[in-house]
Amino acid sequence: MDGINIDGLLIGISTFLIIGLFHPVVIKAEYYWGTRCWWIFLLLGIAGIIFSLMVESITLSAIIGVFSFSSFWSIKEIFEQEKRVQKGWFPENPARKKTSAKDGK
Repeated sequence: MDGINIDGLLIGISTFLIIGLFHPVVIKAEYYWGTRCWWIFLLLGIAGIIFSLMVESITLSAIIGVFSFSSFWSIKEIFEQEKRVQKGWFPENPARKKTSAKDGK
């Protein structure tokens, strides 16, 4: 054995941090924009897939892939977050609610 292979550890730590980052991002995105921002996560996911395929480093490719599929998962979570807000588990943005009421929605 020439040395310790830390690639798996780097991928694991990166996965943990990426998932941890997306949790508050989804909450804030739903608070400020509602579910209208789902397409941003779609574009991030598609861009992530493209970059993951282009990168030569297997470790970096895996980390970008985790980012990409975390973006796709966030599409589902943004709609789930809307349901959590409706149940009263998270605060609703009063400014967005007023805008919706004004528009007749």
